[in-house]
Amino acid sequence: MADSAKPAAGDDAARLQDAEDVAATLAGDLSAFDRLIERYQRRAVAVSYRLLGNIQDAQDVAQNAFVKAFKALENLNDPLRFGSWLMRIVSNLSLNYRRDRKRHAPLATSEGDVGVPEAEIAASDGRAVERPSLALETRENEAQIGRALDGLPEKQRLALVLFAIEGMSQKEVADVMECSVEMVKWNVFQARKTLKETLAHLLEE
Repeated sequence: MADSAKPAAGDDAARLQDAEDVAATLAGDLSAFDRLIERYQRRAVAVSYRLLGNIQDAQDVAQNAFVKAFKALENLNDPLRFGSWLMRIVSNLSLNYRRDRKRHAPLATSEGDVGVPEAEIAASDGRAVERPSLALETRENEAQIGRALDGLPEKQRLALVLFAIEGMSQKEVADVMECSVEMVKWNVFQARKTLKETLAHLLEE
């Protein structure tokens, strides 16, 4: 089994491309930043959505994150780490938005969209759901999973989203969270443990 903390060759190539596009953007080629947006837009929206539970809020946060990244691009010390740097911006904006939303809506009984399909985040693969009852069951399960994720402490939720759902390496997650790889492992472990207990009834079905 490969070490998930060690970047793959493809990841190295992607980081080199990021660095080239960052340099080109700083030199005045705005189309290079468009390429960065295209490369990271799905992930930015997906991460924000997992933290906020609302697709419209996630899209707004992702857009704000790209604007903030563009304005601060010259302050990026290591262009090879643009992806991790951007996800840190997305995560911080999402968590701040989430805290602000809770402060202004203390009586809310639920948050976000229930059962928002992944097609809202990434392009659909064209497969249709054969039975409406199956679609309903799937949405109900997604809603339960979403509520379980929502109940996790912020750091555990973020670590789990980035590592287990978005497939980022432990090192990348550590860069985003500005902590050690061991702390990432601990947060993911605790999050999985809690979810396993909370969603035991689903796992038994």
